[in-house]
Amino acid sequence: MIAFTNDGVQEAAGYFFSRPGDLLREIWNSVAGAYSALFQGSVYNFRRPSFAAGIKPLTETLTFATPLIMAGLGVALGFRVGMFNIGGRGQMLIAAALGGWVGFAVDLPYGLHMVAALVAGILGGALWGGIVGLLKARTGAHEVITTIMLNYVAFYLVSYLLREGFLKTPGSNNPKSPATKATAVFPDLLGSTYSLHFGFILAIAATVFTWWLLSRSNLGFQFRAVGLNPNAARVAGISVKRIYVYAMLFSGGLIGLAGINQVLGTTTSGFGAGLDSGIGFDAITVALLGRSKPWGVFAAGILFGAFKAGGFSMQAAEGVPIDIVLVVQSLIVLFIAAPPLVRAIFRLPAPGSAPRRARPNVSQEVAAK
Repeated sequence: MIAFTNDGVQEAAGYFFSRPGDLLREIWNSVAGAYSALFQGSVYNFRRPSFAAGIKPLTETLTFATPLIMAGLGVALGFRVGMFNIGGRGQMLIAAALGGWVGFAVDLPYGLHMVAALVAGILGGALWGGIVGLLKARTGAHEVITTIMLNYVAFYLVSYLLREGFLKTPGSNNPKSPATKATAVFPDLLGSTYSLHFGFILAIAATVFTWWLLSRSNLGFQFRAVGLNPNAARVAGISVKRIYVYAMLFSGGLIGLAGINQVLGTTTSGFGAGLDSGIGFDAITVALLGRSKPWGVFAAGILFGAFKAGGFSMQAAEGVPIDIVLVVQSLIVLFIAAPPLVRAIFRLPAPGSAPRRARPNVSQEVAAK
């Protein structure tokens, strides 16, 4: 794809039969240059004069990865319970609205202010996700439909609050909130030269918490049991309806953490209704690539953060369209979904499953007797 979009490759393809070596050389130069730019834009830039300057792209990668990890953990937790939470956008917006309001409208000491805004954001995301769990438990409404609907409800609600409500900046007609107060802003981890902030530490803590919740807690065992077979879990005495509500509360809270991370760490000058920037839907891909396991999601989030950070470098240095990164992300989802699809089409057994026992031929046995 990189070669097909390169001008030099297209020009050399016009006289391929007279000088085929030119085409091969242009293909190599375009691909090697693009991957070099991707590495230098996301991991380490060898052209910088010092190590401190060369390592800055890695901090950009981790900054992009932070909200993806948080939101991916929320989606992955829903997957483990058998629920498809695609309401990340709405949950991030509600978390940003509540936590952002605490961040710019409330006066509290440094440290305590940040904690209060964090708690408000997490509770906002959990509340918006809990509505989905409650609707599924009480009425059986499918979470895909309700999360999509609540995404739009959250978007237009926050848009209204930014124009006319308590999120509006006084004396401004721009639908944008006031700047977050300095007492609530995440501290920088490596100084003001780098964009990496305290949110990355929260992403690590959220990963550890989700791993403990799913693997070491009694509630996590019930989550996994309901996700594997809700009917068997119900027979075993687990309240499936209650688990649906709890799962969406935790899922929404983790995604809400991604929303408040944007307000207190990345967009501290004020936020608008486009705060999520597609993170809520990218988190689904991150959760799929991570196989819905916390540390797998953590690694997948860093990979996608590298795509985002290095994609701009590829576009600037080599002229590679930024849309190729989106195509790669789409192919990842396709390749993850392909094995189950192929097994379903050709009726192949799942890996590790016991082979089918051959049915006895009753007519032959009767004839033999």
